[in-house]
Amino acid sequence: MAIILASAFLLQPDSAVASPTVVSVQQDIDRLRTLAATKYEAANEANIKVAQLEKETTALQKKETSLRKELDASSKTLARIAILNYQGIGFGNSFELLFSTNPSQYLQDATTLDLVASGYSIQLRKFAAIKQRVQASRLVVADRTSLLLIERKKLNQEVYAAKSALSQAEKVLKTLKKSDREKLIRESAAREGKIQKKSKQYALSYKGDNTRGSIALKFALRQIGDVYVWAAAGPTRWDCSGLTMRAFEQAGVSLPHSSRFQINFGKSISYSALKPGDLLFFGRPISHVSIYMGGGRMVQAPRPGKKVEVVALTKKFGSKPFVGARRI
Repeated sequence: MAIILASAFLLQPDSAVASPTVVSVQQDIDRLRTLAATKYEAANEANIKVAQLEKETTALQKKETSLRKELDASSKTLARIAILNYQGIGFGNSFELLFSTNPSQYLQDATTLDLVASGYSIQLRKFAAIKQRVQASRLVVADRTSLLLIERKKLNQEVYAAKSALSQAEKVLKTLKKSDREKLIRESAAREGKIQKKSKQYALSYKGDNTRGSIALKFALRQIGDVYVWAAAGPTRWDCSGLTMRAFEQAGVSLPHSSRFQINFGKSISYSALKPGDLLFFGRPISHVSIYMGGGRMVQAPRPGKKVEVVALTKKFGSKPFVGARRI
């Protein structure tokens, strides 16, 4: 009898397995899109580091090229001295050591005393010093190049992870039957419409002053309704740090396009002392930034699938905890 019951259970159709609900799918999609935004902010950080390392590497390579020219000129001077010696001026055989791989050792060698005494010690020391600087420069360039490769790899990984999360969100949406998908889309649009309507009302109500924070906040509020796009910094598409970067640019402040870098600017402000225009940071590691507008609200470009909006400020933005505020 037990065997018959077990067989009956195993032969139940697949429809007996709980299918995803509109609510659960919406939660998964929101989670995955938020994850994508997190990864994109990590990519913004890596992007800045790549740019910095590229600039440093280029400068170092130019410096090394200049040093090599100096070394070549010094080497030619020493070569002319060697020719004079060959012609019988009488400097001895110590020139064989001039082009060794260790010029410093050459200068220490007792056999060079006559040459040093003859007035060529300055040129020799210059040759040795330049050669050492070239070798040191080569090592630094190699180190920067290695770091650059690491950051480029990290950038690619973060972008890939973000795109994978968005792709997974689309797959989750397709698990619903057509009628439920349409319902989810309608409900999402209605919810977004309400948020946008309130956001525009809040934006119209803000007057502000001429402080840097207020000027930045006014700019951000004028972007209500613009869509979120990773790495975008206007004029009609934004990611979170792109919006705050451009907002403060209007106030004459240059910020990098990364929430993880922006937190290093300005003055640290406690949660209880917030004023309109303060930057708010969320996540460990930091992966979101917004602008406080007063009244317990903030303006932000939140994540893929959303638009610039005004929402309530809490000490936790989704799963991301509030980690600090800065007054620029």
